[in-house]
Amino acid sequence: MSTNLQAWADAFDRRAAALPGAEVPWLAGERRQALDRFMSEGWPTTKIEAWRHTSLSPLAAATFTDGGAQPVADLVAELKAGESGHWLVFVDGAFDAALSDLGTLPAGAVVLSLSQAWSSHADAIQAAYGQADQGHSTSALNLALAGDGAWISLARGVAVEQPIHVVCAAASPQAAHFLRHVVQAAAGSQATVVEHYVGVAQASNFRHAATRLTLDQDARITHLKLQQESAQAWHLGEIDAVQSRGSYFASHSVSLGARLARHDIATHFADERCETLFNGLYYVDQRRHVDHHTLIGHDKPRCVSHENYRGILADTAHGVFSGRILVAPGADGTDAIQRNDSLLLSRLAKSDSRPELEIYADDVKCAHGATVGQIDADSLFYLRTRGLDEAHARDILTYAFAAASVARIEVPVLRQRVEQAIRSLLPGGMVLEAA
Repeated sequence: MSTNLQAWADAFDRRAAALPGAEVPWLAGERRQALDRFMSEGWPTTKIEAWRHTSLSPLAAATFTDGGAQPVADLVAELKAGESGHWLVFVDGAFDAALSDLGTLPAGAVVLSLSQAWSSHADAIQAAYGQADQGHSTSALNLALAGDGAWISLARGVAVEQPIHVVCAAASPQAAHFLRHVVQAAAGSQATVVEHYVGVAQASNFRHAATRLTLDQDARITHLKLQQESAQAWHLGEIDAVQSRGSYFASHSVSLGARLARHDIATHFADERCETLFNGLYYVDQRRHVDHHTLIGHDKPRCVSHENYRGILADTAHGVFSGRILVAPGADGTDAIQRNDSLLLSRLAKSDSRPELEIYADDVKCAHGATVGQIDADSLFYLRTRGLDEAHARDILTYAFAAASVARIEVPVLRQRVEQAIRSLLPGGMVLEAA
């Protein structure tokens, strides 16, 4: 057993009794099983196919300590400025009531932190919380140590008009925090959920966030995850959804920060006529690394999935995309499209793309594809002839590449937030006017 693994076991021994929900019998047992699994398997290595292009060795060797928390009130206030919605804020993995502002929710919509919800909703949470044997060993570590997160429960037919914002701010520069969010949408309910990850400047913290969603018949959930961690931070994230008949799930993953970010995103169709949209956009520069692994399980007939991920890579950055669409036997009428496109802004940037279709049904319409390229020389020349300098022209073409992903975000105020985030990262440093 490595000393690093022992450090996580020691952390569990210190924290377990004080974690929210420690008094819930089934949760205490699940956490112990999860910790035992992580200690047995250890960190994923590049010998595992799903981690072949993403090494966690530097993370596994890192040491994390609590303390040194810096103020984040101004950072959270900046996120809220000019944007309406229901705000649930977590600082260093713990619910912060002072910074949160849920406003007025419609009857039948429950939005709480898990630390608040365990006493009254433990049985309902259990159905969607997940188990120790699911996912990678990192998933087990999350289950063992997750102390808090969002609990969102929508009753039948409830529609929440304004976005539900789950803000996760890192205030301690070298700490490790684990969050677990649970969304349960009853039949016919609708909501937009935003997860936003930010941290203090130059923080080298580690964050692991797992989100589990259950969509009942005809429910509609739009989920946007905006990852803007410090450029020195580590971020591992999982999103796992189960969809019932006629439900719609849109997942928008926008990854712009962290030295290493890994996103595992999956949905499973448990009944007919489900629909999903997987939309991703990532930007990495310097020596940073981003990895998206997706799975869409077409387990039932007549379901539709559209998947589009776009990556912008500069300097010596590395981007990884591995998308798998699995069409099960009997899933006739499946309509599935998958694309991954990467724009390399330097000769040393690298993109690994692996789109996969695994089909065991006959009557299907499926397609996939991937492209990797640089800025088109003719387009760059055209803009230069119109009086733009090279940096400004490159910014315009880079943003035009990203705009296809941004345009798929249905909620205007969220689309604008992502537009601004992308513009702020343009290599030429130009601020473009909104179209």
